Parts: sequence; structure tokens; C-alpha cells
Amino acid sequence: MNQETVTASGEPTVGTAHFRTVFPTTAHGAHTARHAAERWLAAQQGRPEPADDDSTATASLLIAELTANAALHGRVRGRSARLALTLTPATLRIEVTDARGDRLPAPTPAADADGDGESGRGLLLVASLADAWGCEPHHPGGKTVWAECARRTARTGR
Repeated sequence: MNQETVTASGEPTVGTAHFRTVFPTTAHGAHTARHAAERWLAAQQGRPEPADDDSTATASLLIAELTANAALHGRVRGRSARLALTLTPATLRIEVTDARGDRLPAPTPAADADGDGESGRGLLLVASLADAWGCEPHHPGGKTVWAECARRTARTGR
């Protein structure tokens, strides 16, 4: 279900806009959800395609990491994950909910992330890019991992 607040092209979002999609916990499902979210964010900015700027790149990386983590670590046979975005004039909140409440995220310490392992660095990336992030239980046994980014206006760069 998508809820949107309509704004004039090029104007900042007035009020709050919501995006939600359910995706299978597979690499392809995470990829598809990320691209749908990027297109929605571009539409909220009055653009046909995602912008090539730092805030858009940050949002895309956070969405990619959180959806990929749900596909990799949150998979439960027969259950999907959910990606939800909440866009306000000040903040973008990204939430990914999966069915594995027993597997809570914990960033690998920086010293351990320098090793040859193929995973463990994603949450360090989330922690460094997001203004805030965390994890909450989701009834009846899943979890929601979230990240927030302050929005910068094109006019002021702040």
C-alpha cells in the first residue's frame, strides 16, 4: 500500500508521505524492493529518475543494505519482508521488517570487519551513514530494523 502526499514539482515535501512494499526474502526480492523505493523517492522529488546527489546515494545505500540483510539474515520459509519509507520535510525513515526476531542485528567491531569475511560490514555502513538507526521487536516474532536520515534541501544544502 502506498500513501502519498502530493507536492508541486521541485518543492519540498509538505506533510508526510509513506511508501510500503512487501518483498520475498531473496536477493532478487531485495533488489526489486530497493528499485521501487528509489523510483518512489524520485517521484517525491518531482523527478522521473533518482537524483545523483549525496542524500539520494545515502538513502539508496541504506535501503540496499537493510533489504539485503533481511533477505540474508531474516529469511523464514513462506514469509516475506516489508520495506516502509516515511518521508517528512525533515527526515527520511527507512524500516525493514522480517520474520526473524531471534536474529537481532549487531555491527561487527571495526577491527573484525577488516578481515577476509564476506559479511559483517553492512551495519557499520548503516551506522556511519544514518543519523540514527536501531532495531525493534515486531509482533508476533519478527523484527524491524530502521534507519533515519536528515533531509537536506536543494536550496540551502543543509
